[in-house]
Amino acid sequence: MFTPKYIEEGRALAKAARKVINYRKDLARPEDLERIQENLAGLNAALKKRSTEGVQKAEKDLLPSLGRVQPLRDLSGIRENVELIVVAIVLALGIRAYFLQPFKIPTGSMQPTLNGVIGHRTEEPPPNIFIRAFQFATLGRTYEDVVCEEPTDSIDSISAAKVNPFWDGSVIRMTSGKTYRVGIDPRSLEDQMRVGPGQSFKKGEPIVRGYADLGDQLFVDKFSYNLFGPHRADVFVFRTNGILGIPPGPNLESEHYIKRLGGVPGDTLRIDQPKLFVNGLEAKEYPFQRVDSQQNGYTGYRNVPRDTLYLGDPNATVTIPEGSYFALGDNSANSYDSRYWGFVPWQNVVGRGMFVYWPFSSHWGFVR
Repeated sequence: MFTPKYIEEGRALAKAARKVINYRKDLARPEDLERIQENLAGLNAALKKRSTEGVQKAEKDLLPSLGRVQPLRDLSGIRENVELIVVAIVLALGIRAYFLQPFKIPTGSMQPTLNGVIGHRTEEPPPNIFIRAFQFATLGRTYEDVVCEEPTDSIDSISAAKVNPFWDGSVIRMTSGKTYRVGIDPRSLEDQMRVGPGQSFKKGEPIVRGYADLGDQLFVDKFSYNLFGPHRADVFVFRTNGILGIPPGPNLESEHYIKRLGGVPGDTLRIDQPKLFVNGLEAKEYPFQRVDSQQNGYTGYRNVPRDTLYLGDPNATVTIPEGSYFALGDNSANSYDSRYWGFVPWQNVVGRGMFVYWPFSSHWGFVR
């Protein structure tokens, strides 16, 4: 139910490799097939250990081996079409692993620059199927209308669940033992739609009625940082493993966060609401000034005296050590970022947020 994406991708690549072996075993050189078998065994071992770094290394070793026995050429007939599909899968996985990676904005910490999942409670039932389909395709909006089926019942718990292959949702467990699956995550249900444990319902009353905009989905550029490195003010994605202040995700796996890169090694930062200062001067980059402006939904940078590790008051400063970065959310008043848990190690950086490809809202296009 909570299979990490790198495990799913590794399994897909292993399946594609087995197909390549089957389809090319009569034509490929034995030593090339043997190399694929060795690399495939390494990938399977890494998948069994559930090692992120091990799986990535095994994928990197396997892709060139597959390329040697599966050349691109003019294809015809059923067998050739199957081979073309296998090649497309391998190439897509290679591109995803080393160049571009799709990423879904999970929370509101980057609003209004980027939207996370936003839930809305309504009194009216959902519109007809045609309007719902259009709004889903264009806005990424999903409707839910779950009504109580028992004479009386109450919510016992709400837990995260994958309701379909495309997005996560929730399972609502009732005291009667009845369960309801909805395509809205628990945080949005409880915080935004005010649906929570302990609430009681009579038969026919709505337990969940409303809609959720499922958040911006973007491509992360994983390649350019290998050439030029991260830059201050970038929107960047990073893994949370090894960052002591961030609890592990489901199944104790590392999660991915997206924030604004507030400072690079050697920078000294200070926040004096609503402005961010870098090395003693007001931050001059456009994204920082946009947040400072307190216009168009931006609330400015915030000092949070309680619970923060850094920049809790206007006189506090932090200098970023070598090999580390400082992450800040554009929604500073509601962002769990480096102010609370510290620095992002360079080895955790995945890449730069580049292009919002869905939904087709005002955020569609290149990320700023």
